[in-house]
Parts: sequence; structure tokens; C-alpha cells
Amino acid sequence: MERRIRIAGIFLALCFLVLFVQLNNIQIVRAHALATSPQNPQVIEARLSQSRGEILSSNGVVLAKSVLATSGAYKYRRVYPAATATLFSQVVGYDSPIYGLTGVEAAYDTYLTPHTRPAKTLGDLLVNRTTTDNVTLTISTTLQAEVTADLDAIPSHPPNAGAVVVNPHTGAILAMAGIPSFDPNPLVAVSSATEEAAWKALDPSSPTSPLLSRAYQLTYFPGSTYKIVTTSAVFDHMPSLASVNYPIVGCISLPQSNQPLCNYGHGAEHCGQTIQQALPQSCDTVYGQYGMSLGAQNQIDEAHAFGFDMPIPLDIGGAAQGQFPGLSVLHNDKPNQAYSAFGQLDDQASPLMMALVGSAIANGGVIMTPHVMQSVHTAQGDLVTRYTPKPWRRATSAQTAAQVKALMRRVVTDPAGTGYGVFPASEDVAAKTGTAQTGHQTTNDWMVAMAPATNPKVVVAVAVPDQGELQTGNSVAGPAIAKILSQALALVP
Repeated sequence: MERRIRIAGIFLALCFLVLFVQLNNIQIVRAHALATSPQNPQVIEARLSQSRGEILSSNGVVLAKSVLATSGAYKYRRVYPAATATLFSQVVGYDSPIYGLTGVEAAYDTYLTPHTRPAKTLGDLLVNRTTTDNVTLTISTTLQAEVTADLDAIPSHPPNAGAVVVNPHTGAILAMAGIPSFDPNPLVAVSSATEEAAWKALDPSSPTSPLLSRAYQLTYFPGSTYKIVTTSAVFDHMPSLASVNYPIVGCISLPQSNQPLCNYGHGAEHCGQTIQQALPQSCDTVYGQYGMSLGAQNQIDEAHAFGFDMPIPLDIGGAAQGQFPGLSVLHNDKPNQAYSAFGQLDDQASPLMMALVGSAIANGGVIMTPHVMQSVHTAQGDLVTRYTPKPWRRATSAQTAAQVKALMRRVVTDPAGTGYGVFPASEDVAAKTGTAQTGHQTTNDWMVAMAPATNPKVVVAVAVPDQGELQTGNSVAGPAIAKILSQALALVP
């Protein structure tokens, strides 16, 4: 009996010890984290009992604001005006009582939430200094609406496309749209039942949910748009390859494989010669041979220089990084080296990633850090901060960038180029098309374009995944990107 009492006593003592440790953990160690957690009901109530700052487009249109609630548990509710709600939801995000904050709402929450501004004068010490700031974006409603309309006009079933427009010299995102999109207002409703129903309808667990932007949060085989990187690798690592005159063929045999590598149309398209013809004609048989000649390490080094396999430092977060096969996949594997060189195998990229690749070529080899915040002002209009452009990566040399850009111009101006006839000559466009085989009798259809080629003001990337097997980047993405580029050039000084 004494033994049982002793065991029970030890057990109870251990329980008290565990309880003591846990209480200290909660009340001391984790106190601040729990008190400030976005899931803390008190934090949620405090946040929604105060007005937040506004989010505005670059042309001054209010995209998000707080209004007094006429019902419900909270004093204020967030409103996204109907005219722009769906256009900007994947950038602006939402401020949901149940599902938290995303997008600009999350990234710039410290400015938007009421806070105490620093005292600058003795008079400031005598007044209420609690304020909210307004965040202005780099994206205009005009261009965002144009991009969305042009994507909607693509005969894609179901609608499924993404586009990014960027200023290559500053990294400013001028438009970033994906379809399908969603209306964020039900996610900020005063009724929790309405929020939960909207969340369920958006199916957040699905990889194709509208909550995920096709512009920057999902990736696809980039197809021949990736030849921009491989062309740069040729000039950077083995420039002698550029003048090799390859035979004009429909297919080539590959070492270590009994399957031929064929051009578009299962080899119906014949092409070859030097890089002066191979890039404009988007010749897979030549680029497959470039890939094998460059080898694994050169290809990997160039991909990493352009930012593949690296987190993209988009200021609102959530950007899917580009992917390129590693050494374990490419080492001593000639077929894999061949296919990775023209955007197949395990290559993956979002429209944002490929817009940054194009930006490297447009900006003398340097990729600027992408961003959607232009400036922050107080409610009275005083400047708090303005985004300062900064480089992200040196992708390639200025000389290589100029050589690649010249070849991309020929994609548009050469009658044999895959982008010939898409753009008016007056816009001086350099571009690259892409048609990636997905392995499911469908294609991912792409185009990356910049203009004017002499000193590009804008770079545009469009991806339309899961199209018919006989579709091409030129036929599917071309008409949309031509309209987007014209509108962007008209709006950017």
C-alpha cells in the first residue's frame, strides 16, 4: 500500500511540475506571441474595432477602405469597391475576421493599422498621434483592367491564364492579373456563415483555387520562353556554340535514349543553322544540342543567375519560385540536359518569373527587385515612405543581354520568326514565344515581350496553361500580349 501511495505521490508531483512549467511557458515565455497572435480573438476584435488605412491604385482609385459597420460584432468592416474588387483581389488580398490577412493587407499591415506616429515637435506631444497610413500601389486600374479583359478574351476553357507587366528599370509591377480571380467581399462579411460559405466555395485546398494567382503563385513548364536563359548561357559559357551551323532537320537522335528529340509538330517543322536562325525559329533540335554541349553545371549556374530555385523577393510575398533540375537529374544524362535547355523536363516558372527573366535582358543583365508598393502617405497626405528600387540579381552581362535582345527582335521581325506579324513595327518589340508540351495532350502557351527594344520601358509575360495540343504561344498568348503591350506603352512615360 505504501508503495502505491508513493507512486501516486510521485505521479501527482510530476503533474504539478508539468503544470507549473506549462503555466510559465504560457504566461512568460509565449505571453507576447499569444497576446499578439492574429488568431487571438482579442487581437481580431481590436483590429476590427478600428478603422484601417486605405489602399489605392497608382492612379488614385481606392481599392480597400474601412467603413462603419451597421451590424455584427465589430465597429468597422473592410470594403473592397465592386468596380475593382475582383481585378485586384489577388494583389490587395483581404482582411478577414476568420481567415486573416493576405496580399498588401498583410504585407503593409503595420502602416494600415492604427499606430502612434513619432513626435517631431513639442506640440505633437500635446495631441493625439494615433493615425493610419494609406498605401499606394504601382498598379493602375486602367492597365489592370486591360490585362484582365485581354486574358478573359483568350478562348481558354475553363478560363485559365496569368500575366505580369513590369518596369525593367525599377522592378515596379505595373499590372499583375490571373484568371480566374475572386471577390474578396464575402470573406470580410459581418456574418461568419457568409465568410465560411465563401471560403468553401473558393476551395482553398485545391491547387487550382482562384485564391492562387496564375500570375505569380502557380508555375508551369515555360517551354521555349526558357530559351532566353539558354541563349544567355551560350554567350556566357560557350560563345563558340553560337556560330555552329547545325543541320536543318525535323528530329535528332539522343545519346542514352531510343527516343528522338523532335521539333514542333512531332518533327514536321524543320530547322537548324546558327543561333541567328535557331532562336527566332525556336528550334528545339538546336537548343537540345546546346543543352548537351553546355552540360549540367553551366545550365544550372545560368538558371540560378536568373533567379531559378531562389525565393522571389516580391514585397507582398507568396511568389512561387522558378524551378530548374538539379545536378542529380542532369549529371551525365544527355537527354535531360537537352530537354531542360528548352523549358521542358522539370523546368517550372510563373509569369512573374519569366517577366523577371525578360527584365534581365531589357535592363542590361540586372533584375530589379519586384514590388507593388509605390508609396505610403499619412491620412493627411504627408509622405511616410517611398519604395526605393534596388537590384535583385546580376543575371548576365550587359553584352550578353544586348546579344539576346537582338535575337529576340528577330523573333518579331524575321518572317520565319515565331512571333512574326504579332506586333506593329512602330512599337519595336523584342519577344520570345513558348509552347510547352505538358504530357497530357495539352500545351502551356507563353509569350514574353519587351518594348521599345532600343530601351525597353515595359516587359510583359503571359502564360495560358492547358491548351489544345496543336496550339502555340504565338496563336494563344500573342493576341493578348500585343494588346497589353500597346496599352502599357501608352501609359508608361
